[in-house]
Formats: sequence, structure tokens, C-alpha cells
Amino acid sequence: MPFPAIRAGETLRGQALGEVMVAPENSGLSPGDLVVHFLGWRDYAAVPVTQCRKVRDDLPDRVTHLGHGSTAYAALTRGIHVRPGDTAFISSGGGAIGSMAAQIARLHGAARVIGSTSTREKADRLVMGLGYDAAIYRGGAPISQQLAEAAPEGIDVFVDNVGGEQFQAGVIACREGARVVVMGTLSQQLAAGRGRGAPITLDSAHILMKRLLIRGYSADDNPEAQQEWEQHLGEWLRSGQLRFPHVIVDGLAEAPQALEQTIRGGHLGTVIVKV
Repeated sequence: MPFPAIRAGETLRGQALGEVMVAPENSGLSPGDLVVHFLGWRDYAAVPVTQCRKVRDDLPDRVTHLGHGSTAYAALTRGIHVRPGDTAFISSGGGAIGSMAAQIARLHGAARVIGSTSTREKADRLVMGLGYDAAIYRGGAPISQQLAEAAPEGIDVFVDNVGGEQFQAGVIACREGARVVVMGTLSQQLAAGRGRGAPITLDSAHILMKRLLIRGYSADDNPEAQQEWEQHLGEWLRSGQLRFPHVIVDGLAEAPQALEQTIRGGHLGTVIVKV
């Protein structure tokens, strides 16, 4: 679900991971516990107990708690369902959600996974580094043409984080009975001067004749998926079935530049600021 716009002077929002230093009695938390919260990027935070979530400290790397795998997992197990043999298309395939969604789709039986990204270089990295079967990118041939070439028989699952032209192309590429889950609207969010909409021309005949399921979805709709995801996460990481693509930026002072680089598509996977 897209976050509201950030105004000048506000703390950058986002999930934070830290250790409890002091906690009230009978709060269920103790000094040293590992927790996540959403009060943003800061050195210290006074967080209401109800806004903290205690997390397990037995993962191969603590930093994986800051990934968006739980969002992708909920989308692919609750929002829609991946079936063995499916061809899946994931827009913004190198982003924090997309880079995990591709792997989760494969773990649930997808036979072919296609991603989209911003440049030819990143498209190559999706295939070489993240295990995509094919990748398409902005600035090349029309997105619909690239997707038709990458999935000549069509797609069964479409995880859309972008909207706009890519949503349009994905719907056209859908096979009969395909499932579409809309997770974000990056094409609108990153376009300066636009309102809340991301207008496109969409032929509704595709939806009707192909019997498509198109669903807007937020992982907040299924909070129980978080615990289920955490149970799988450690197992899949330790077995090597899952990787956590990420970049660590050292120091809160570097956060503004890291954010700008992320918006410009300069990173692959999750960008984490270490404070």
C-alpha cells in the first residue's frame, strides 16, 4: 500500500529494526529483545509498546527482518495463489518486493518467472543474479512487445508494483484464468507533478473474455501470514533456496542520498541504512 507523501522536515518513514534498551514492566519486552517498528530512520526511538513487534533472533542474518518478503509472501499465498507450472510476471522485479516475489513464486511451483526493471543493465542482473528466466526494461522496445517475446504463450500470474504502461501490458499478456495482484503504483508515485491516479487505456474485453481475477491487495489484510512467513524464512535461507538481495548504507547522514539513488533505480533489492 503506497505511503502518504513525505513533507519537508518529517522523519523518513520505513520499517526499522533495533534492540530494546528499556521497556516497561509487564510489557512482554526486555532489554536486548529484537523488535521492528515504523517510526522511521533515527538513532533512537521512544516507541509505544503497541507499535513494536518482537521478532525472532535466530535467522542467519538479522538484517533479513527488514526485507519485504512477508509482503510478497502474503500476496502470493493470500492475495492470489501461485500454481505449479505457472508463468509469472513481476513488475519492478528488482525492487524490495519484486526480488523476493520472484523467488517465492518459484518456491511455490512457478515454472517461468519474468521481471521488469528500469535499465538493460539491471535486466541482465535480474537474470544472472536473481534467477529470472527473462527480464524486460523501460527505454527499450514497447513493454507489451518485450513481454510478448518473453512470454509468447502468455502469463498466469501478474504481481504489479508499477501500474501504468506495465499494468496495461501485463493484462494484455494474461492467459485465460490468470490472476493479477496490484501491490503498488510506482509509475505514478515517481512521476513529479501527478496526482493520485495512474491513468491508462485498458480494454475491458481482456478481463471479460479471459475471466481474469484482478485484485488490489495489502499484506495488512492478512496479518497471520507474517508469522507463517517467518517460519519459512529461516528454513529457506539456511537451505539456500532463498536469497536476500540488499545493499547496506552506513550512517544516517547517507540516508538522503541512498533514498535518491533508490528512486533513480540505482540499487537492486532492499536498501538498508545502518545507524
